[in-house]
Amino acid sequence: MTISEIWHTDSGQGTPVVLIHGYTVDHRVLLPLEAAFAERPGFRRIYLDLPGHGNSPRVAGATSANTVVEAVIDNIRRLVGDQRFAVVGQSFGGQIARAVTAAFGEQVLGMALLVPVVRWGDDRTLPGVTTLSRDDDFLAGLPSDERELFALVMAHLDETRWKQFREYILPGWHVHDRAAAAELEAAFLLPESPESAVAPHRGRHLVVTTRRDALVGWRDQLALLDHYPRMTAAILDDAGHNPQVEAPRATAALVAEWLDALDDEESAGASTGFEPAAT
Repeated sequence: MTISEIWHTDSGQGTPVVLIHGYTVDHRVLLPLEAAFAERPGFRRIYLDLPGHGNSPRVAGATSANTVVEAVIDNIRRLVGDQRFAVVGQSFGGQIARAVTAAFGEQVLGMALLVPVVRWGDDRTLPGVTTLSRDDDFLAGLPSDERELFALVMAHLDETRWKQFREYILPGWHVHDRAAAAELEAAFLLPESPESAVAPHRGRHLVVTTRRDALVGWRDQLALLDHYPRMTAAILDDAGHNPQVEAPRATAALVAEWLDALDDEESAGASTGFEPAAT
């Protein structure tokens, strides 16, 4: 595929922030984070739809974590050029964000990871309790496939959370490319961790996990702190795999503090005469 085939939204002016969603959803899953930008006008938000998701066609050839990373990196080069930028990655998009940070090095001011994929399959460390409350009468009236997904990614299964799920998660799930998703599931992890071949990254980083995450857990993500010496880690209790949807105020507050830290990082980079690496 050509790099122009990745669809994106582009709003605001200032430091670019590239936002990368997870598997079988689209950019809408990250829109609750707009609350963090509301009083911070100095950021340009670039929400991507990954190949085979949302408005973006699948990659040419087989879809894998590698081919998705290549497409995203090419797209970012086109969109931000030599500017320093930040990246947000959610779930599978967290793995992509880590690869972007490894590829661009000091050009990346920092990244915010929301429930990022670190391990997969039987290698994951998952919590024992992932559902905190449920309204069985309400759940009985939902289509079975939507009810199953709802129960997998949320900790509270009631009408209030369903409305959040229906607004931010379900639309992308309905339109994703099923064939491309099946290929990606078979090659879901990068062959090597993004951090394995690069030095520790000293930008301003954030990782947000939840104790009720049935897909990626929260313990495996703590190992990332060894590679990111300025990473803040938060473990939320009252949410499942989509804290920005199920716990929007707490998640937006953490992201807001991270954005404020990026301002400090950008000022420091300007004062030291940052020059981007050749690509």
